[in-house]
Amino acid sequence: MNRPSRCPKPARADGAPPVHAALHAAHRAAFLRALGADAALIFAAPTRPRNGDADHRYRQSSDLLYLTGWRDPEAVALLRPGADRPFILFVQARDPERETWTGRRPGPEGATALYGADAAFPIEQLWSMLPELLQGHRTLHYRFAEDAERDRALVQAIAGARKLSRKSGLDVPDAFVDPARVLHELRLIKSDGELDILREAARITEAAHREAMGITAPGVFEFELEAAIEGAFRRLGGSGAGYTSIVGGGENATILHYHTNQDVLQDGDLVCVDAGGEFDGYTADVTRTWPVNGQFSDLQRKAYQIVLEAQLLAISRCQVGARFLDVHEAATRRLARGMLELGLFEGDPEDDGAVEQIIADGRSKRYYMHGTSHWLGLDVHDAGVYNMDGGSRRLAAGMVLTVEPGLYIAVDDEDAPAALRGLGIRIEDDVVVTDDGPLVLTAAIPKAVHEVEAAVGVLRGRV
Repeated sequence: MNRPSRCPKPARADGAPPVHAALHAAHRAAFLRALGADAALIFAAPTRPRNGDADHRYRQSSDLLYLTGWRDPEAVALLRPGADRPFILFVQARDPERETWTGRRPGPEGATALYGADAAFPIEQLWSMLPELLQGHRTLHYRFAEDAERDRALVQAIAGARKLSRKSGLDVPDAFVDPARVLHELRLIKSDGELDILREAARITEAAHREAMGITAPGVFEFELEAAIEGAFRRLGGSGAGYTSIVGGGENATILHYHTNQDVLQDGDLVCVDAGGEFDGYTADVTRTWPVNGQFSDLQRKAYQIVLEAQLLAISRCQVGARFLDVHEAATRRLARGMLELGLFEGDPEDDGAVEQIIADGRSKRYYMHGTSHWLGLDVHDAGVYNMDGGSRRLAAGMVLTVEPGLYIAVDDEDAPAALRGLGIRIEDDVVVTDDGPLVLTAAIPKAVHEVEAAVGVLRGRV
């Protein structure tokens, strides 16, 4: 198998401008328009200790990343429509001594020169400057209850703004709105630029899944597949996994969020791999299930085909104007019929009434207990609400969602046929809703039975 080419992504050192500066500027412009006369205060994600003196690898808040491209900690964006300086950043100041330990910082100078801020100041000046900067705005978009100390500091800044307003005569914030109400609706509809980034995330994810399939054989450990996948994510230009990779062989595949990834893969079992690469902040989210020995058994193939047909039906429902829930209902209906075909419940699979009854009384959730879709983008479970106007929201062009039906039969389920116990199958793709119908970004990753069987073991040698 030829090694996939590296992504054509320009190198980015600390202190360099964002690769997609124009995209972030467009996001800011749309957010400023949506704010009207309101102001917004968006904070960077905190650093998280891992153990001892070590932190987890830093990953910026998706909201701040969406608006600015800023990737370093200790940063705050203040956005004020109509102000002479509508976009202000408060960031870490340059500090040669600290930069020796933790890397180069853009500093306030870089925030204006490279990131398009109208003004920028050291982060330490935020609370002293905020009372004056909030003059003239009655509503502030700010997320309370994430950081109690920050909440207290903001309350004090508002009190200071009120004192200043006695002389200025200007409004100060007396109403507060979660930024998600406006910002997350903007994030839900992806632009062409965002879709291009998601295509790159899909491309590196395809290469990673093919590599994992290629080294699969009995006796290989789950963590070997995980290592191959996450190595490919980095090698091909991504920032790593967009979420914790799941590699579950045999009965481990029936654990939806199995993360241990330490068991040996057994001849005759299936392995379920849920892994997506992150590229420039946007992540793919893909699941494939394949036979460890490269050949589905007759029963495995039958169950796999049921899940695949459910997925294809659900993808076909990803149409402009359809309800979000329509996607799940299409998958659930085919899976419920499949449960009858597999003997998991008694009844005639050709009887639509029997199928609907399994769904209505909740029995189908025994073997398919999760939703079929979620939004996808900067977060693996991306921003945006699923219900509007009292019902499931309508799909619109530019929305990106996963489609991921599955069947999971617990190893100790004595009511299931013995040959099915411990079987877990999930198939997941990333789908864009377009005016021309669903566009599957991850379609190139092997999924049909013959494609999957052909991909398994090609790098290690067939067994």
